[in-house]
Amino acid sequence: MVTNEFKNYAEAAIIHTYNRFPVAFDHGDGVYLYDTDGRRYLDFAAGIAVNAFGYNVEEYKDALKAQIDKLMHVSNLYYTEPMAKAAHKLAEASGLKRVFFTNSGTEAIEGAIKVARKYAFKKDGTTDHEIIAMEHSFHGRSMGALSVTGNAHYREAFQPGIGNIVFAEYNNLEDVKSKITDKTCAILFETVQGEGGIYPGEKEFIQEIRKICDEKDMLLILDEIQCGMGRTGKMFAYQHYGILPDVMTSAKALGCGVPVGAFVVGEKAENALEPGDHGSTYGGNPFVTAAVCKVFEMFESRGVLENVNEVSAYLDEKLQALVKKYDVVKATRGLGLMRALEMNVPVGPYVNKALEKGLLIISAGTYIIRFVPPLVITKDNVDEMIGILDECLGEIE
Repeated sequence: MVTNEFKNYAEAAIIHTYNRFPVAFDHGDGVYLYDTDGRRYLDFAAGIAVNAFGYNVEEYKDALKAQIDKLMHVSNLYYTEPMAKAAHKLAEASGLKRVFFTNSGTEAIEGAIKVARKYAFKKDGTTDHEIIAMEHSFHGRSMGALSVTGNAHYREAFQPGIGNIVFAEYNNLEDVKSKITDKTCAILFETVQGEGGIYPGEKEFIQEIRKICDEKDMLLILDEIQCGMGRTGKMFAYQHYGILPDVMTSAKALGCGVPVGAFVVGEKAENALEPGDHGSTYGGNPFVTAAVCKVFEMFESRGVLENVNEVSAYLDEKLQALVKKYDVVKATRGLGLMRALEMNVPVGPYVNKALEKGLLIISAGTYIIRFVPPLVITKDNVDEMIGILDECLGEIE
């Protein structure tokens, strides 16, 4: 655990925007992290759904080291082979057409918003178009991303935001329909709500919104930053629903630790942005896109999706058993290895107790324990996690 001396040293120079746990990590190996005292922790958070392969993976490290030896950065005024290859891999995996690489998921949302507004502007030359976003959603904390985040508390001090954002109830088709006007240019939501409590989109809801966007020439924007890149058992969560978005955002496991995100557009929106409309100094540099290329290669060579589907069914079975065993556990839900355990009491004490026992789990709101482990976890890892969590539930209850 972190000493008060080190905590004070860190806090003296870092802006206090996170309430950090009292631990400082030094290195990782497999699905375990080790703190500066050498203590081992089973990681069921994966850097919040980032580290799909876990830690200290030689094949991944070698690819990044090789690219460092060649070239890490040039301006986007020039072509590089890693960027071109990564763009093709992402476009092919997503079923969409063209890619813009960003430095984060939040930046990807910013780009997606600009695509929607420019698409509408090119149709009628006006700038008062509206975007429908969802209540209880989370898309990031920059001004545009925060403006479409459905949590009024997060937005309060930063109003008015970018304006012309209308919120509807997630998975409520009639409510969304009631918010559509002649000014609506796009509908934006997470295919599986993450921070809002791990709520997968209902099939009818997503498919009907796809139809509405087609009928009214609006863009369907799906945020796959947390639920994409294999997390749900398919490469992207919308592939469970038999539809394609017009714009999709990706990040987190896209680079498995390097700062990279992307927004990807389909045929309808592929020409919305033109030279000068958007840019990034670091976005898509050779270093991060070499990582993206290696990630896609490893997904295929290591059978990651097959593992997710097999182990997630086992995880769900074990979580269901905890629901039956403890009165404080209300329900479990999720898709693939993006799972929630909903409690009748605040989860903070359980998350802290798990940390003390060498298990990393995180929350998604006051009453939700969130499980987003590395996608390479095994059934033995699930058993170890359940054993520790079972102890925590028994001791605190």
